Amino acid sequence: MQPTIDWLRDQDATRIKVGVTDIDGVLRTKYLSTEKVLSSLEKGFGFCNVIFGWDSQDALYPHQPDGGFADLTARIIPESRRNIPWESNLPLLLADFRDAKHPLAAACPRSLLIRIIEKAKNMGFTARFGPEFEWFTYRETPNSLAAKDFQNPEPLTPGMFGYSGLRTSEYADFHQDLFDQLADFKTAIEGLHTETGPGVMEAALVHQEALEAADRAVLFKQGVKSISYRHGLMASFMAKPSVHLPGCGGHLHQSLWRDEKNAFHDAKGKNQLSKTMRHYVAGQQTLLPYLMPLFAPNVNSYKRYVAGSWAATRANAGIDNRTVALRIIPGGKKGTRLETRVAGADINPYLAIAGALAAGLYGIEHELKLPAKLVQGSAYEQAIGLPLPQDLGAAAGAMKGWEGAGDLLGHEFVEHFVRTREWEWQQFLSSVTDWERRRYFELT
Repeated sequence: MQPTIDWLRDQDATRIKVGVTDIDGVLRTKYLSTEKVLSSLEKGFGFCNVIFGWDSQDALYPHQPDGGFADLTARIIPESRRNIPWESNLPLLLADFRDAKHPLAAACPRSLLIRIIEKAKNMGFTARFGPEFEWFTYRETPNSLAAKDFQNPEPLTPGMFGYSGLRTSEYADFHQDLFDQLADFKTAIEGLHTETGPGVMEAALVHQEALEAADRAVLFKQGVKSISYRHGLMASFMAKPSVHLPGCGGHLHQSLWRDEKNAFHDAKGKNQLSKTMRHYVAGQQTLLPYLMPLFAPNVNSYKRYVAGSWAATRANAGIDNRTVALRIIPGGKKGTRLETRVAGADINPYLAIAGALAAGLYGIEHELKLPAKLVQGSAYEQAIGLPLPQDLGAAAGAMKGWEGAGDLLGHEFVEHFVRTREWEWQQFLSSVTDWERRRYFELT
Protein backbone atom coordinates (compact mmCIF):
# COMPACT_ATOMS: atom_id res chain seq x y z
CA MET A 1 0.00 0.00 0.00
CA GLN A 2 2.70 2.51 0.98
CA PRO A 3 4.52 2.28 -2.39
CA THR A 4 1.26 3.22 -4.14
CA ILE A 5 0.69 6.12 -1.75
CA ASP A 6 4.21 7.39 -2.42
CA TRP A 7 3.71 6.90 -6.17
CA LEU A 8 0.46 8.88 -6.17
CA ARG A 9 2.03 11.75 -4.26
CA ASP A 10 4.96 11.81 -6.68
CA GLN A 11 2.72 12.05 -9.75
CA ASP A 12 1.96 15.75 -9.46
CA ALA A 13 -1.50 14.93 -10.82
CA THR A 14 -4.81 16.42 -9.67
CA ARG A 15 -6.84 13.51 -11.01
CA ILE A 16 -6.50 9.75 -11.43
CA LYS A 17 -8.35 7.47 -13.85
CA VAL A 18 -9.85 4.47 -12.04
CA GLY A 19 -11.39 1.57 -13.94
CA VAL A 20 -13.48 -1.54 -13.32
CA THR A 21 -14.40 -4.22 -15.86
CA ASP A 22 -18.03 -5.14 -16.49
CA ILE A 23 -19.52 -8.49 -17.48
CA ASP A 24 -18.84 -7.85 -21.20
CA GLY A 25 -15.18 -7.01 -20.62
CA VAL A 26 -15.74 -3.28 -21.13
CA LEU A 27 -13.47 -1.13 -18.96
CA ARG A 28 -15.73 1.39 -17.19
CA THR A 29 -13.76 4.33 -15.78
CA LYS A 30 -14.13 7.57 -13.91
CA TYR A 31 -11.74 10.36 -12.98
CA LEU A 32 -11.21 10.82 -9.25
CA SER A 33 -9.20 13.47 -7.50
CA THR A 34 -5.85 12.34 -6.16
CA GLU A 35 -7.02 13.06 -2.61
CA LYS A 36 -10.14 10.95 -3.15
CA VAL A 37 -8.03 8.03 -4.34
CA LEU A 38 -5.62 8.36 -1.42
CA SER A 39 -8.52 8.33 1.05
CA SER A 40 -10.08 5.34 -0.75
CA LEU A 41 -7.07 3.01 -0.76
CA GLU A 42 -8.01 1.53 2.60
CA LYS A 43 -11.81 1.67 2.62
CA GLY A 44 -12.69 1.65 -1.10
CA PHE A 45 -15.09 3.97 -2.91
CA GLY A 46 -18.60 3.84 -4.33
CA PHE A 47 -19.26 2.71 -7.91
CA CYS A 48 -22.84 2.41 -9.17
CA ASN A 49 -23.90 -1.24 -9.38
CA VAL A 50 -25.56 -0.57 -12.73
CA ILE A 51 -22.31 -1.59 -14.43
CA PHE A 52 -23.39 -5.19 -13.79
CA GLY A 53 -27.05 -4.41 -14.43
CA TRP A 54 -26.78 -3.30 -18.05
CA ASP A 55 -25.39 -4.62 -21.30
CA SER A 56 -22.59 -3.25 -23.49
CA GLN A 57 -25.01 -0.66 -24.93
CA ASP A 58 -26.14 0.50 -21.46
CA ALA A 59 -29.57 -1.14 -21.83
CA LEU A 60 -30.83 -2.41 -18.47
CA TYR A 61 -31.37 -6.12 -17.95
CA PRO A 62 -34.88 -7.06 -16.75
CA HIS A 63 -35.57 -8.27 -13.19
CA GLN A 64 -32.92 -6.22 -11.41
CA PRO A 65 -32.08 -7.34 -7.84
CA ASP A 66 -31.72 -3.67 -6.92
CA GLY A 67 -34.06 -1.33 -8.76
CA GLY A 68 -32.53 1.63 -6.96
CA PHE A 69 -29.02 1.01 -8.33
CA ALA A 70 -27.06 1.70 -5.17
CA ASP A 71 -23.29 1.98 -5.01
CA LEU A 72 -21.09 -1.07 -4.60
CA THR A 73 -17.84 -0.72 -2.70
CA ALA A 74 -15.00 -0.86 -5.22
CA ARG A 75 -11.62 -1.91 -3.90
CA ILE A 76 -8.62 -0.18 -5.52
CA ILE A 77 -5.83 -2.53 -6.60
CA PRO A 78 -2.58 -0.81 -5.49
CA GLU A 79 -0.33 -3.04 -7.61
CA SER A 80 -2.23 -2.12 -10.79
CA ARG A 81 -0.70 1.38 -10.81
CA ARG A 82 0.60 2.63 -14.15
CA ASN A 83 0.62 5.76 -16.31
CA ILE A 84 -1.32 6.26 -19.55
CA PRO A 85 1.18 7.41 -22.21
CA TRP A 86 -1.49 8.78 -24.58
CA GLU A 87 -3.09 10.87 -21.79
CA SER A 88 0.04 12.81 -20.81
CA ASN A 89 1.08 9.99 -18.45
CA LEU A 90 -2.08 10.32 -16.39
CA PRO A 91 -2.05 7.79 -13.50
CA LEU A 92 -4.43 4.83 -13.72
CA LEU A 93 -5.55 2.27 -11.15
CA LEU A 94 -7.85 -0.74 -11.49
CA ALA A 95 -10.48 -1.77 -8.97
CA ASP A 96 -12.76 -4.73 -8.31
CA PHE A 97 -15.65 -5.69 -6.03
CA ARG A 98 -14.30 -8.71 -4.18
CA ASP A 99 -15.39 -7.32 -0.77
CA ALA A 100 -18.79 -5.94 -1.81
CA LYS A 101 -21.85 -7.51 -0.17
CA HIS A 102 -24.55 -7.43 -2.84
CA PRO A 103 -26.06 -9.95 -5.28
CA LEU A 104 -24.67 -8.03 -8.26
CA ALA A 105 -21.16 -8.07 -6.80
CA ALA A 106 -21.01 -11.79 -7.61
CA ALA A 107 -20.93 -10.76 -11.28
CA CYS A 108 -17.55 -9.03 -10.93
CA PRO A 109 -15.29 -10.83 -13.46
CA ARG A 110 -12.03 -9.99 -11.70
CA SER A 111 -13.36 -11.28 -8.41
CA LEU A 112 -14.37 -14.57 -10.04
CA LEU A 113 -10.85 -15.05 -11.39
CA ILE A 114 -9.39 -14.37 -7.95
CA ARG A 115 -11.53 -17.19 -6.53
CA ILE A 116 -10.38 -19.65 -9.20
CA ILE A 117 -6.73 -18.67 -8.69
CA GLU A 118 -7.13 -19.27 -4.96
CA LYS A 119 -8.39 -22.77 -5.73
CA ALA A 120 -5.34 -23.42 -7.90
CA LYS A 121 -3.08 -22.24 -5.07
CA ASN A 122 -4.84 -24.56 -2.63
CA MET A 123 -4.05 -27.40 -5.04
CA GLY A 124 -0.38 -26.34 -5.05
CA PHE A 125 -0.32 -24.61 -8.44
CA THR A 126 0.55 -21.18 -9.80
CA ALA A 127 -1.22 -20.55 -13.11
CA ARG A 128 0.48 -18.52 -15.84
CA PHE A 129 -1.23 -17.19 -18.97
CA GLY A 130 -0.05 -15.48 -22.14
CA PRO A 131 -3.01 -14.18 -24.20
CA GLU A 132 -2.65 -13.29 -27.86
CA PHE A 133 -5.15 -11.21 -29.81
CA GLU A 134 -6.04 -10.59 -33.44
CA TRP A 135 -7.90 -7.45 -34.49
CA PHE A 136 -8.87 -5.34 -37.50
CA THR A 137 -7.71 -1.74 -37.92
CA TYR A 138 -9.83 0.64 -40.01
CA ARG A 139 -9.44 4.13 -41.46
CA GLU A 140 -12.46 5.28 -39.50
CA THR A 141 -13.44 7.28 -36.45
CA PRO A 142 -16.43 6.60 -34.19
CA ASN A 143 -18.26 9.45 -35.93
CA SER A 144 -17.45 8.39 -39.49
CA LEU A 145 -18.43 4.79 -38.82
CA ALA A 146 -21.70 5.79 -37.15
CA ALA A 147 -22.48 8.05 -40.13
CA LYS A 148 -22.03 5.01 -42.39
CA ASP A 149 -24.29 2.93 -40.11
CA PHE A 150 -21.29 0.63 -39.55
CA GLN A 151 -21.40 -0.46 -43.19
CA ASN A 152 -18.27 -1.10 -45.27
CA PRO A 153 -15.55 0.27 -42.98
CA GLU A 154 -12.34 1.03 -44.86
CA PRO A 155 -9.46 -1.21 -43.69
CA LEU A 156 -6.07 0.30 -42.93
CA THR A 157 -4.39 -1.78 -45.65
CA PRO A 158 -5.68 -3.79 -48.62
CA GLY A 159 -5.37 -7.47 -49.43
CA MET A 160 -4.42 -10.67 -47.65
CA PHE A 161 -0.87 -10.13 -46.44
CA GLY A 162 0.15 -12.03 -43.31
CA TYR A 163 3.58 -11.35 -41.77
CA SER A 164 4.06 -8.41 -44.11
CA GLY A 165 7.20 -6.33 -43.78
CA LEU A 166 5.80 -3.87 -46.30
CA ARG A 167 2.56 -3.11 -44.47
CA THR A 168 4.27 -2.60 -41.12
CA SER A 169 6.85 -0.32 -42.79
CA GLU A 170 4.11 1.67 -44.50
CA TYR A 171 2.65 2.56 -41.10
CA ALA A 172 5.84 2.33 -39.08
CA ASP A 173 4.96 5.22 -36.74
CA PHE A 174 1.65 3.62 -35.79
CA HIS A 175 3.16 0.19 -35.18
CA GLN A 176 6.05 1.65 -33.20
CA ASP A 177 3.57 3.52 -30.99
CA LEU A 178 1.71 0.26 -30.40
CA PHE A 179 4.87 -1.55 -29.39
CA ASP A 180 6.44 1.23 -27.29
CA GLN A 181 3.40 2.80 -25.66
CA LEU A 182 1.89 -0.56 -24.71
CA ALA A 183 5.19 -1.39 -23.00
CA ASP A 184 5.10 1.96 -21.19
CA PHE A 185 1.53 1.08 -20.17
CA LYS A 186 2.82 -2.14 -18.53
CA THR A 187 1.07 -4.30 -21.13
CA ALA A 188 4.23 -5.36 -22.96
CA ILE A 189 3.89 -7.55 -26.04
CA GLU A 190 6.33 -10.19 -27.25
CA GLY A 191 5.52 -9.84 -30.91
CA LEU A 192 3.41 -7.85 -33.36
CA HIS A 193 2.71 -8.67 -36.99
CA THR A 194 0.12 -8.44 -39.73
CA GLU A 195 -2.30 -11.35 -40.04
CA THR A 196 -4.21 -12.69 -43.02
CA GLY A 197 -6.76 -10.08 -44.00
CA PRO A 198 -6.94 -6.36 -44.80
CA GLY A 199 -5.78 -4.32 -41.84
CA VAL A 200 -5.50 -7.34 -39.52
CA MET A 201 -2.90 -7.43 -36.75
CA GLU A 202 -1.89 -9.96 -34.13
CA ALA A 203 0.02 -9.43 -30.89
CA ALA A 204 1.19 -11.85 -28.21
CA LEU A 205 1.37 -10.57 -24.64
CA VAL A 206 4.23 -11.52 -22.31
CA HIS A 207 3.05 -14.40 -20.11
CA GLN A 208 2.29 -13.59 -16.48
CA GLU A 209 0.58 -15.07 -13.47
CA ALA A 210 -3.11 -15.44 -14.25
CA LEU A 211 -4.51 -12.33 -12.56
CA GLU A 212 -1.82 -10.02 -13.90
CA ALA A 213 -2.26 -11.58 -17.36
CA ALA A 214 -5.98 -10.81 -17.29
CA ASP A 215 -5.42 -7.24 -16.06
CA ARG A 216 -2.94 -6.68 -18.86
CA ALA A 217 -5.24 -8.21 -21.47
CA VAL A 218 -8.09 -5.85 -20.57
CA LEU A 219 -5.73 -2.87 -20.63
CA PHE A 220 -4.07 -4.09 -23.83
CA LYS A 221 -7.36 -3.96 -25.71
CA GLN A 222 -8.09 -0.53 -24.23
CA GLY A 223 -4.60 0.60 -25.19
CA VAL A 224 -4.78 -0.61 -28.79
CA LYS A 225 -8.08 1.18 -29.29
CA SER A 226 -6.81 4.41 -27.69
CA ILE A 227 -3.54 4.48 -29.64
CA SER A 228 -5.49 3.81 -32.83
CA TYR A 229 -7.72 6.80 -32.10
CA ARG A 230 -4.60 8.96 -31.81
CA HIS A 231 -3.71 7.97 -35.38
CA GLY A 232 -7.20 8.66 -36.73
CA LEU A 233 -7.98 4.93 -36.85
CA MET A 234 -10.31 2.44 -35.19
CA ALA A 235 -9.40 -0.99 -33.85
CA SER A 236 -12.03 -3.72 -33.61
CA PHE A 237 -11.74 -6.94 -31.64
CA MET A 238 -15.07 -8.18 -33.00
CA ALA A 239 -14.83 -11.94 -33.49
CA LYS A 240 -16.11 -12.06 -37.09
CA PRO A 241 -16.47 -8.62 -38.71
CA SER A 242 -16.71 -10.02 -42.25
CA VAL A 243 -18.20 -13.24 -43.59
CA HIS A 244 -15.53 -13.27 -46.30
CA LEU A 245 -12.52 -13.11 -43.96
CA PRO A 246 -11.11 -15.17 -41.08
CA GLY A 247 -12.23 -14.06 -37.66
CA CYS A 248 -10.24 -12.73 -34.73
CA GLY A 249 -8.95 -15.12 -32.08
CA GLY A 250 -8.11 -14.37 -28.46
CA HIS A 251 -6.01 -17.45 -27.84
CA LEU A 252 -4.91 -18.31 -24.31
CA HIS A 253 -1.48 -19.87 -23.75
CA GLN A 254 -1.30 -21.33 -20.24
CA SER A 255 0.64 -23.56 -17.89
CA LEU A 256 0.65 -24.59 -14.25
CA TRP A 257 3.76 -24.27 -12.10
CA ARG A 258 4.70 -25.95 -8.81
CA ASP A 259 7.84 -25.11 -6.84
CA GLU A 260 9.01 -22.95 -9.78
CA LYS A 261 8.82 -25.94 -12.14
CA ASN A 262 6.48 -26.35 -15.10
CA ALA A 263 3.94 -28.95 -13.93
CA PHE A 264 2.96 -29.64 -17.55
CA HIS A 265 6.39 -31.00 -18.47
CA ASP A 266 7.62 -34.54 -17.80
CA ALA A 267 10.77 -35.64 -19.62
CA LYS A 268 9.70 -39.27 -19.25
CA GLY A 269 6.06 -38.81 -20.27
CA LYS A 270 4.60 -39.39 -23.72
CA ASN A 271 5.43 -36.32 -25.83
CA GLN A 272 7.15 -35.11 -22.63
CA LEU A 273 3.73 -34.25 -21.19
CA SER A 274 2.96 -34.81 -17.52
CA LYS A 275 -0.14 -36.53 -16.19
CA THR A 276 -1.10 -33.18 -14.70
CA MET A 277 -1.20 -31.59 -18.14
CA ARG A 278 -3.14 -34.46 -19.67
CA HIS A 279 -5.76 -34.22 -16.92
CA TYR A 280 -5.85 -30.43 -17.31
CA VAL A 281 -6.43 -30.60 -21.07
CA ALA A 282 -9.03 -33.35 -20.61
CA GLY A 283 -10.88 -31.10 -18.17
CA GLN A 284 -11.15 -28.34 -20.75
CA GLN A 285 -12.11 -30.76 -23.51
CA THR A 286 -14.85 -32.22 -21.32
CA LEU A 287 -16.31 -28.90 -20.16
CA LEU A 288 -15.92 -26.72 -23.28
CA PRO A 289 -19.45 -27.49 -24.56
CA TYR A 290 -20.85 -26.18 -21.25
CA LEU A 291 -18.58 -23.17 -20.81
CA MET A 292 -18.62 -21.68 -24.30
CA PRO A 293 -20.25 -18.37 -23.27
CA LEU A 294 -17.03 -17.60 -21.37
CA PHE A 295 -14.97 -18.03 -24.55
CA ALA A 296 -17.57 -16.86 -27.07
CA PRO A 297 -19.72 -14.30 -25.20
CA ASN A 298 -21.51 -12.56 -28.07
CA VAL A 299 -23.93 -13.38 -30.88
CA ASN A 300 -21.22 -12.67 -33.45
CA SER A 301 -18.70 -14.92 -31.66
CA TYR A 302 -20.18 -18.11 -33.10
CA LYS A 303 -19.77 -17.05 -36.73
CA ARG A 304 -16.05 -17.66 -36.27
CA TYR A 305 -16.46 -21.41 -35.83
CA VAL A 306 -16.55 -22.64 -39.41
CA ALA A 307 -14.39 -25.26 -41.12
CA GLY A 308 -11.13 -23.94 -42.54
CA SER A 309 -11.29 -20.69 -40.58
CA TRP A 310 -8.45 -21.37 -38.10
CA ALA A 311 -11.15 -21.69 -35.44
CA ALA A 312 -12.35 -24.97 -33.93
CA THR A 313 -15.76 -26.51 -34.56
CA ARG A 314 -15.49 -29.28 -31.94
CA ALA A 315 -14.15 -29.76 -28.43
CA ASN A 316 -10.98 -31.54 -29.50
CA ALA A 317 -7.25 -31.52 -28.85
CA GLY A 318 -4.05 -32.20 -30.78
CA ILE A 319 -0.29 -31.86 -30.57
CA ASP A 320 0.84 -28.55 -32.09
CA ASN A 321 -2.29 -28.48 -34.27
CA ARG A 322 -3.90 -25.13 -35.10
CA THR A 323 -7.19 -26.62 -36.34
CA VAL A 324 -8.28 -27.92 -32.91
CA ALA A 325 -9.82 -26.19 -29.91
CA LEU A 326 -6.96 -27.18 -27.59
CA ARG A 327 -3.47 -27.05 -29.03
CA ILE A 328 -0.96 -28.95 -26.88
CA ILE A 329 2.55 -27.50 -27.27
CA PRO A 330 5.47 -29.66 -26.04
CA GLY A 331 8.04 -26.94 -25.39
CA GLY A 332 10.50 -28.39 -22.94
CA LYS A 333 10.90 -27.51 -19.28
CA LYS A 334 9.84 -23.89 -19.70
CA GLY A 335 7.70 -23.81 -22.83
CA THR A 336 5.36 -26.78 -22.49
CA ARG A 337 1.89 -25.27 -22.46
CA LEU A 338 -1.69 -25.42 -23.67
CA GLU A 339 -3.16 -22.98 -26.16
CA THR A 340 -6.92 -22.68 -25.83
CA ARG A 341 -7.74 -21.58 -29.37
CA VAL A 342 -11.50 -21.61 -29.09
CA ALA A 343 -11.52 -18.18 -27.40
CA GLY A 344 -12.26 -15.18 -29.63
CA ALA A 345 -10.77 -11.69 -29.48
CA ASP A 346 -14.09 -10.45 -28.09
CA ILE A 347 -13.63 -12.30 -24.79
CA ASN A 348 -13.77 -10.77 -21.37
CA PRO A 349 -10.20 -11.81 -20.39
CA TYR A 350 -11.08 -12.34 -16.73
CA LEU A 351 -13.92 -14.71 -17.56
CA ALA A 352 -12.09 -16.61 -20.29
CA ILE A 353 -9.01 -17.17 -18.13
CA ALA A 354 -11.21 -18.12 -15.16
CA GLY A 355 -13.11 -20.60 -17.32
CA ALA A 356 -9.99 -22.18 -18.80
CA LEU A 357 -8.30 -22.51 -15.42
CA ALA A 358 -11.41 -23.81 -13.63
CA ALA A 359 -12.02 -26.45 -16.30
CA GLY A 360 -8.39 -27.54 -16.23
CA LEU A 361 -8.39 -27.85 -12.44
CA TYR A 362 -11.63 -29.84 -12.70
CA GLY A 363 -9.82 -32.29 -14.97
CA ILE A 364 -6.97 -32.66 -12.47
CA GLU A 365 -9.35 -33.14 -9.55
CA HIS A 366 -11.33 -35.83 -11.36
CA GLU A 367 -8.27 -37.34 -13.11
CA LEU A 368 -10.00 -37.07 -16.47
CA LYS A 369 -8.26 -38.76 -19.37
CA LEU A 370 -7.55 -37.53 -22.86
CA PRO A 371 -8.48 -39.77 -25.76
CA ALA A 372 -5.76 -42.31 -26.52
CA LYS A 373 -5.40 -40.80 -29.99
CA LEU A 374 -5.40 -37.04 -30.39
CA VAL A 375 -6.38 -35.23 -33.57
CA GLN A 376 -3.75 -35.46 -36.31
CA GLY A 377 -4.03 -33.48 -39.52
CA SER A 378 -7.06 -31.30 -40.24
CA ALA A 379 -9.62 -31.46 -37.44
CA TYR A 380 -12.27 -30.25 -39.87
CA GLU A 381 -12.16 -33.60 -41.66
CA GLN A 382 -12.55 -35.71 -38.50
CA ALA A 383 -15.53 -36.10 -36.16
CA ILE A 384 -13.42 -36.16 -32.99
CA GLY A 385 -14.79 -34.43 -29.90
CA LEU A 386 -18.26 -33.14 -29.16
CA PRO A 387 -19.58 -30.41 -31.49
CA LEU A 388 -19.48 -26.92 -30.03
CA PRO A 389 -22.74 -24.95 -29.64
CA GLN A 390 -23.54 -23.16 -32.87
CA ASP A 391 -25.06 -19.99 -31.43
CA LEU A 392 -25.18 -17.99 -28.22
CA GLY A 393 -28.66 -19.20 -27.36
CA ALA A 394 -27.59 -22.84 -27.48
CA ALA A 395 -24.39 -22.07 -25.56
CA ALA A 396 -26.25 -20.23 -22.79
CA GLY A 397 -28.74 -23.10 -22.63
CA ALA A 398 -25.94 -25.65 -22.27
CA MET A 399 -24.32 -23.68 -19.47
CA LYS A 400 -27.65 -23.22 -17.72
CA GLY A 401 -28.50 -26.89 -18.08
CA TRP A 402 -25.23 -28.22 -16.64
CA GLU A 403 -25.68 -28.63 -12.91
CA GLY A 404 -21.93 -28.46 -12.28
CA ALA A 405 -21.56 -24.88 -13.56
CA GLY A 406 -22.57 -23.35 -10.22
CA ASP A 407 -20.18 -25.57 -8.28
CA LEU A 408 -17.36 -24.69 -10.67
CA LEU A 409 -17.86 -20.92 -10.93
CA GLY A 410 -20.28 -19.97 -8.17
CA HIS A 411 -24.06 -20.23 -8.31
CA GLU A 412 -24.75 -16.48 -8.06
CA PHE A 413 -22.27 -15.72 -10.83
CA VAL A 414 -23.63 -18.39 -13.18
CA GLU A 415 -27.25 -17.37 -12.61
CA HIS A 416 -26.52 -13.73 -13.43
CA PHE A 417 -24.10 -14.42 -16.29
CA VAL A 418 -26.48 -16.83 -18.05
CA ARG A 419 -29.26 -14.25 -17.80
CA THR A 420 -27.02 -11.67 -19.48
CA ARG A 421 -26.22 -14.05 -22.34
CA GLU A 422 -29.88 -14.98 -22.78
CA TRP A 423 -30.65 -11.26 -22.90
CA GLU A 424 -28.00 -10.73 -25.58
CA TRP A 425 -29.47 -13.57 -27.65
CA GLN A 426 -33.00 -12.23 -27.30
CA GLN A 427 -31.88 -8.78 -28.49
CA PHE A 428 -30.57 -10.41 -31.65
CA LEU A 429 -33.71 -12.51 -32.20
CA SER A 430 -35.90 -9.44 -31.87
CA SER A 431 -33.99 -7.53 -34.55
CA VAL A 432 -34.57 -7.58 -38.32
CA THR A 433 -31.35 -7.90 -40.31
CA ASP A 434 -30.33 -6.66 -43.76
CA TRP A 435 -30.04 -10.30 -44.81
CA GLU A 436 -33.70 -10.92 -43.99
CA ARG A 437 -34.86 -7.86 -45.89
CA ARG A 438 -32.82 -8.75 -48.97
CA ARG A 439 -34.06 -12.34 -48.93
CA TYR A 440 -37.74 -11.98 -48.06
CA PHE A 441 -38.90 -8.42 -48.74
CA GLU A 442 -39.97 -8.89 -52.37
CA LEU A 443 -40.37 -12.61 -52.88
CA THR A 444 -42.35 -13.79 -49.90
